[in-house]
Amino acid sequence: MTTAPLPPVAPEVTATLVEALSPRLRKRLDAAVAKLGARPTHRDGETVTIAVDDETELRLHAPGGAVVSADAIRCGCLLAPACVHRAAAACAAPAAEPAPAAEPEPAPHPGRDDPDALSVLPPETASPAERAAAEALWSAGAAVLEAGVDGAGAVAQAALLRAAHTARLRSLPRPAGAALSVVTLLRAARAGDPSYRTADLVAALAELLGTAHRVGRTSGPELAAVRGRARRPYRPDGSLRLYGLFTEPVVTDSGHGGVRTWVAGPDGRLWSVGDVAPGGAGRALGVADRAVRLGDSALTHRELGRAGLAVSGATVSPDGRLGAGKGVKAVTARGAAWTEPPLAALWETPPSRQVVRALRSASRDADPDGAGDLLFLDVELLGAVGESGGTCLLARCDGGVRVRLAVADDDPALAHRDNLMLLASAPGTRLRIIGRLVPALHPRLTLLACAHPTGQGTVDLGFDRLRRADLPVPGARVHPAPHEPEGSGGQAPLHLLERRVEQAVLAGRAALGMLGDVSAESHRLRRAGLPTAAGLLTALCASAARRARDPFGRLLPADADGFALHWLSAARYASAVSESLCVAAWETG
Repeated sequence: MTTAPLPPVAPEVTATLVEALSPRLRKRLDAAVAKLGARPTHRDGETVTIAVDDETELRLHAPGGAVVSADAIRCGCLLAPACVHRAAAACAAPAAEPAPAAEPEPAPHPGRDDPDALSVLPPETASPAERAAAEALWSAGAAVLEAGVDGAGAVAQAALLRAAHTARLRSLPRPAGAALSVVTLLRAARAGDPSYRTADLVAALAELLGTAHRVGRTSGPELAAVRGRARRPYRPDGSLRLYGLFTEPVVTDSGHGGVRTWVAGPDGRLWSVGDVAPGGAGRALGVADRAVRLGDSALTHRELGRAGLAVSGATVSPDGRLGAGKGVKAVTARGAAWTEPPLAALWETPPSRQVVRALRSASRDADPDGAGDLLFLDVELLGAVGESGGTCLLARCDGGVRVRLAVADDDPALAHRDNLMLLASAPGTRLRIIGRLVPALHPRLTLLACAHPTGQGTVDLGFDRLRRADLPVPGARVHPAPHEPEGSGGQAPLHLLERRVEQAVLAGRAALGMLGDVSAESHRLRRAGLPTAAGLLTALCASAARRARDPFGRLLPADADGFALHWLSAARYASAVSESLCVAAWETG
């Protein structure tokens, strides 16, 4: 069966098609989405065709890689265009990211450009249109929380997509982006995607509800942070001297694939150059050996990860991505080893301080500092260790902290898993590594790159394949993988609150309301010194179970807004405490 990936569909297109369905067809929409997902597809240029049945085809025309109008989805069935198939195809396809926004013109500075403005301008507050858009986002997010994953089907997702589109038009890119993330994760959860994690959906939903709630309650700089910034508005940054660090494959849940190459400047600040488009892991492997889209450079991504560039006319986005505008010129230059300036300085910051920086970078309103969630560590390999999710590599950082090195991507086409298991067969080896922080109650990261075990060069662990001959002790046996504790032993029982927060997302308010008495869990939290967590847990479950009645004794609709507020408080508290425990684990090992 041909399985060409469906092209991304603009959120407003999906919302429009679902809103046009009759109530009867809306009830059939989820089944239609599942049925289309099992049908064969094929791509011909910019058009992807789905075989609805033996006689009917449905076409999605995606000029530029995305479907941007409802007319671009056409069905050949007798009921078209009022059929369920067009909406089902849009719901089965990934949501398209918005086009990059242009850098806005700077606003007049009160007091500098207009001295009289300071006395007449009120504090910056959200406009009525922004408040309305935020309220729509809140209502759509609260409806998802009310229904849970199983109940948040295509219709609920379409409401989120419509609210996200409206919010973006009202210059609220941060909450709009959170809404798109919720939709993507809901689809992954309902489809049984093995890469789906409930914790990711919890974080995305908390981001959505938190930002939507704050739009009408903040002003000035805080409101600007809540609004967020449109994706990748590039700005001029003059001339740059860049030193290659490493290249990693990028494979997304939406079927996109490509690469991201990381480079550093003389001051240690990091930038990235990416090339990601529909195509999955196969495209990632191919793009790695293509020329970098940066000026007229002839270097491939993998070559740039070990070389250098001198760039003039550079443009840089706020999140550190280098643009490929017409005025950019790039000339190949000498690179630097990881043990030489300026790269060596990246490994001089203590691990615990790097973790604090990485956790801060995960906040959507944080100012990017280049390194993001990357960690730069010197470690001694200790061998393989078993855990509930499989096997990872245990290592010891300088300072004695033990860290678990996990596979960044388990796709068999990539080299991550094979390389990690081979490194596990060489305990005692000292390596300089780069990884991505995984927030947990124990030190953990996904392994992205390392110095070559022989000391000659570096290894991009997603692309380069190590051989046994590369190891300092050829033929060493992989140590048995004992089930070491994963950091939960002796820790505060925060999981008692976290699991109820996750349960609400998975099963909805009603399921949480049927728990009954949770005083035993609240008592455990108080005994562990977490009285706030105990109070939040009690209030959350009470809100889930609370149902008022009218004068005739009939049940009134549940207070979805009140429950969402209690859930948001519990989720944000659990996240903050979890981050504190994560930092503490890196400080103590």
